[in-house]
Amino acid sequence: MLHGRLRELLRLLLAAESPVTSSVIAANVKVTTRTVRNDIKELQTILEKHGASIQSVRGSGYKLSIRDEQPFKNWLQDNFQQNSGLPIFPDERINYLMKRLLLTDGFLKLDDLAEELFISKSTLQSDIKEVKKRLHPYDIILETRPNYGFKLRGEEVRRRYCMAEYLVDDREPEPDLLNEKADILPKDDIHVIRTAILKQIRNEQIPLSFFGLNNLIIHIAIACKRIRTENYVSLFPEDLQDIKLEKEYKSAEAIVKELESALSVTFPEHETAYIAIHLLGTKRMTQSQVEGKELTGLIDPQTSQLTEAMIEAIERELELGITEDRELKTGLALHVKPAINRNRYGMNLRNPMLAAIKENYPLAFEAGVIAGMVIKEQTGIEIHENEIGYLALHFGAAIERRKTERPPKRCMIVCASGAGSAQLLREKLRSHFGKRLEIVGTAEYYSLDQLAFDSIDFVVSTVPIKKELPVPVLKVNTILGGGDYTKIDSMLEEKGEQTHFLKPELVFLQQDLETKEDVIRFLGQKVVDSGLAGPSLIDSIFEREAISPTSFGNLTAIPHPLIPQTNTTFWAVCTLKKPIDWANKRVQFVCLLCVEKENKADLQHMYKRLGGILDDQAAVSRLLKGKTYQDIIRVFGRKTIR
Repeated sequence: MLHGRLRELLRLLLAAESPVTSSVIAANVKVTTRTVRNDIKELQTILEKHGASIQSVRGSGYKLSIRDEQPFKNWLQDNFQQNSGLPIFPDERINYLMKRLLLTDGFLKLDDLAEELFISKSTLQSDIKEVKKRLHPYDIILETRPNYGFKLRGEEVRRRYCMAEYLVDDREPEPDLLNEKADILPKDDIHVIRTAILKQIRNEQIPLSFFGLNNLIIHIAIACKRIRTENYVSLFPEDLQDIKLEKEYKSAEAIVKELESALSVTFPEHETAYIAIHLLGTKRMTQSQVEGKELTGLIDPQTSQLTEAMIEAIERELELGITEDRELKTGLALHVKPAINRNRYGMNLRNPMLAAIKENYPLAFEAGVIAGMVIKEQTGIEIHENEIGYLALHFGAAIERRKTERPPKRCMIVCASGAGSAQLLREKLRSHFGKRLEIVGTAEYYSLDQLAFDSIDFVVSTVPIKKELPVPVLKVNTILGGGDYTKIDSMLEEKGEQTHFLKPELVFLQQDLETKEDVIRFLGQKVVDSGLAGPSLIDSIFEREAISPTSFGNLTAIPHPLIPQTNTTFWAVCTLKKPIDWANKRVQFVCLLCVEKENKADLQHMYKRLGGILDDQAAVSRLLKGKTYQDIIRVFGRKTIR
């Protein structure tokens, strides 16, 4: 254990935003500078065993350097036992502050929080700015009163939605609410709530997804907690009357009856209606319930028309070939009605998969954004980013189904080593690519003039073919290697003429920009100046960014206009000297994606190619180190066509 003076020294270093001089430390700890130097040596010896060290910065003082976060945090918590959940890093502190404020009805003082977190008041004030940003979407403000401190102020329903987002750990896609520390209610109370819900949905045969069930448990737990402190929701009278007419209100009454008895909590009428709203927003009809039945008999005409409008708008913009996908129409129609109910009453359904959906299925997410725009146009209801993520899952499934429907590409093998090697090559290709590739046959080099190329898509050859052929030629080794498979795989994925999207005049390296707004304006203006788009491009990019940030992790962002603004498809890219904050993600490589108006090309391969590169840490690292346009091209593994 650290003795008192070393603890105080460590606390100073933890809170410091810049190096601290020995004289400043001496004044705070009330010792001489000589004693400070001795204490620094002693603390350094201890820290080095636990993943950290103290660096001496010439002319500036001392700073704490954390080499290995987890061992250091574990040791730190052992030494500050009264703060076993002590947040060490900025994101952790901000989440801690969100929870602290959401769970406190009274005022909190700045000095007390700074002491609690072992940070300076200036560091805390900086963290509070970020807290205010996170509260803004919920229309919750931080009310400040002299001599009292600050506390949250906002509508009770909005506060509860915010609590659902920040009090429950969603790092696991399927959190077990009985085992995680949700800071809402004791485990036994959570168990009572789960049991009451399950009993009712079984009795009434109300279908709930896993996420729907968890979401309902979370919101009822929060309702119990808030009611116990006499904080109640209040609904508009007309909304209350509408909800009471729904059959879900009867189910909510049955759940409330169980809870009032088991948890000694009294639910007023408005609170019962609040639970009914969540039942309306989380129930779903399963695919099995509609198999063999006409969709029109199960879905009202308005929902059916809205579903068709969404698919048509997506097809117009993205050309996915999904207009005849019955499974998509069914799944989407079943999803849309409860989704509209959720958003009509301001519900924010948690989506722990959102980051993964945006990162791994960017094209499907764009389809979700377009669907959200159609819903807003037709109903006036704005769809939350979390909801867009759930819509994207339906479009992602349709895209995958479309891939399996594509006819196989056809190829001819040209081999100079004889029939045995040609047969081996053919079998290896069949084994690796399966139904995606149909091998028409094998041919000798000298017989190429006699072949009919109108029935094949490309030639796979083990020898260089110098003569011009009407189809692409892929040169491979007789004993196929990994690079050979990649070449063929690219040919199978791509459709039609290959378009290359990087332009030398739109690649900007090592830029000194500080905010996402700076980057968007910089790249957007470069595109406008090049004559490839009008001034409306920049506003359209900001409109799209407002719907859902385009930072996808791994230091990358792919901004793009909400509505296509250009006559061609291309990328404008830049790397930054240092990472910037982009919607709480660090970003250092930015690719502005411009897709042509009324696009008719199949761009799925482009999205896949771009996503694959930007998801590869090693590739992004090489992009960030690039000094020339050719360095960037080498990472993407191809030459560009001007």
